[in-house]
This record gives sequence, C-alpha cells and structure tokens, in this order.
Amino acid sequence: MTVTASGPVEQADPSPAGGPGGVDVSRRSAWWVLIAGVIGLTSALTLTIEKIEILINPAYVPSCSINPVLSCGSVMITPQASVFGFPNPLLGIVGFAVVVVTGVLAVARVSLPRWYWAGLAAGALLGTVFVHWLIFQSLYRIGALCPYCMVVWSVTIPLLVVATSIAAQPQRSANALVRGLYTWRWSLVALWFTAVVLMILERFWTYWSTLV
Repeated sequence: MTVTASGPVEQADPSPAGGPGGVDVSRRSAWWVLIAGVIGLTSALTLTIEKIEILINPAYVPSCSINPVLSCGSVMITPQASVFGFPNPLLGIVGFAVVVVTGVLAVARVSLPRWYWAGLAAGALLGTVFVHWLIFQSLYRIGALCPYCMVVWSVTIPLLVVATSIAAQPQRSANALVRGLYTWRWSLVALWFTAVVLMILERFWTYWSTLV
C-alpha cells in the first residue's frame, strides 16, 4: 500500500477475481470480507449461546458481564435485545453466514456478479442502520454495553465500506463524489470509531473516572 496526500491508494491486484458479468475483487478486499464474516459470525453464535444459558438459568452470569458498564447480561434481558420477537443475534448468524460464504468464494477467486455485491452492500447498510440504533439504545436507554455486540458493531462498518467499494467500482472514475468517498473511506471509518469511543467515554465518564 502506498500513501499520498489524498489518502491511501490500493496497489493493483495482479490476479483479480473477475470475469464476464463478474466483478474484480482484490485479494485484500476478499480477505476483508472473509475475516469480517468470521468475526461477526463467531460473536453472534457466542451471544446466542449466552442467551440460551440465561433462558435455562436466569441466575447465569454471561462471560461478557465484566462490570456494571460492560455487561451483556444487562443488555440481553431488555426488549431491545429481541426487536423482532426473537434474539437479535439470530439475525447476525444468518447475515454473517452469508458474508463468510461470500468471503470464501472471493478468496477462492470465484467471480460474483455486480448485483450480488450490490445486494451484500445493501444488507450491510441495513445492518449499519440497525447497529446505530442499538448503539443509541445501549448508551442512552439501557445504560450498559455488550462487549460481543460491540465486536459486531466494529466489523459491520468496515464490511459496508468494502462491499460498497466493490459494488461501486464503475462509478469511481465517472463520479467525483464516489471517487472522493472511496479515497477517504478508511479515514471516515476511523472518524466513526473515534466518535463512538468518545460517546462511550462521555456517557459513562462517572464510572470510568472511578477506575483512574
């Protein structure tokens, strides 16, 4: 990777996965998708197991209940944890399973059509909207954070960026706005992470200050 004044520029992949009707995917992007899928799927499966343990034994303390702020147990028993009538992690299992399969195919250099990547980007966008709703609920309604949920938050945004970058390849040279967003995409992701961390620090500063 080389760095210019305008941001990071990816080096051309000597063997992109593409073909008639398919989209060229760099090896780096393919691995991004696979790794994000594995991390997200692992977190969703762990949350589901923890939820089952709570249903079996209401006194069970989840492994991710660390302190009054970082407490999966406090989050899992709220209505927000089952928005659609079933535990939210089940959505993650389905969604990230698709991402893992996509990542495996991309790493194996299997050409996937543009509409497929556009669909994956759309799914990641819906996931991102849902994640932001959960962030708001965790910070300002529930008053606790679920570490495994935060792992899902942290991979959903990069996944959206990578999937959108792949799906929007033709627009990069034709549209100045798309080209600018692509150039600064990781800077925007860094700003997002920074904003979320600052929100967490501000919301629970009374507790964090007792640890200093």
